[in-house]
Amino acid sequence: MKKVLFASTALIATAGVAAAEVNFSGYGRFGIGYVENRSGTIPNISTSGGVITTVNSALVQTDDAILVSRFRLNIDGIVETDGGVRFEGRVRLQADEDSSTGEANAAGLNGARFSVIYGGLRVDAGNVAGSFDNLANYYGNEVGLELFAGQYSGVNYNFLAYSSTGSGANAVFFQYAVGDFAFGASYDQATVGINGAPVDADRWDISATYTFNNITAAIAYGQTDAGIAGVSDPSLTVLTLGGEWGDFGGTLFVADDATQVAATDGTAWGLSATYNVGAATTLIFAYGDGNASADLQQVALGAIYDLGGGASLRGGIGVNDCDSCVDSTVVADFGAQFNF
Repeated sequence: MKKVLFASTALIATAGVAAAEVNFSGYGRFGIGYVENRSGTIPNISTSGGVITTVNSALVQTDDAILVSRFRLNIDGIVETDGGVRFEGRVRLQADEDSSTGEANAAGLNGARFSVIYGGLRVDAGNVAGSFDNLANYYGNEVGLELFAGQYSGVNYNFLAYSSTGSGANAVFFQYAVGDFAFGASYDQATVGINGAPVDADRWDISATYTFNNITAAIAYGQTDAGIAGVSDPSLTVLTLGGEWGDFGGTLFVADDATQVAATDGTAWGLSATYNVGAATTLIFAYGDGNASADLQQVALGAIYDLGGGASLRGGIGVNDCDSCVDSTVVADFGAQFNF
């Protein structure tokens, strides 16, 4: 990814600091997105004698095909000491469309993430991604301009994740890599619903990753501890495998999704694959499912055509379904993305 570096007297530190910089990076994307029987919330205005009396929201059927877009700008402040300790801070500016109506939303900054990096050790604080969000091959190869389908679709456990548009969880993430091994852990306090009431709980997770030749294996476990006697704590265990063999790449995914809710508690599984057709075209496949009645099943096929210079055409088509769903839903999109 191309980075733009601004260097001035305001960005160069004084004695005792080896280097300081501010980097800008990100991407833009736009195109057409289709969701069968798309619905959304719009203002419902009532009037009397030409005067507005009530304003509330109503769930209505909206256009299946809408204009989809995203602009993302990462702003990174970086300082490295003479001793090789690297300090980083990041905020993200992002604007997306309203996925219900296709109307444009204003851009806004998210919560800050702070990092300290030295050798194979990394510690993040603030708006961070946890062990699952950072886990190798958790997301696999996602399909579409909007990445609307993935192998993880059957998972319902609420794990710590980086927020691109919100303040985040104000958490801590730790990772240490040595040779082919990497270990990670995170902790935050989350609010969960127990018997209809919000409860503060301790949420934590751990992970381990090992890479051998062209294959990477990873495992992670996380739990949300509400500390209430007689109430089982939800947890998630995930195992992933991923590798590349010439023009082919693939990932496997299996999870024990112990949500403690009958409609979503069970096993989830999935796989994804990519295949390079020539120098510029890549085909992508993703499948995800679970054995609980409300687990989302996704099957999707997509493609990327590289235009060069960081620009590409992307799209895909897929089907969403579940055992308790009334009908399956067709999802598709197509458009352009440019990285900078």
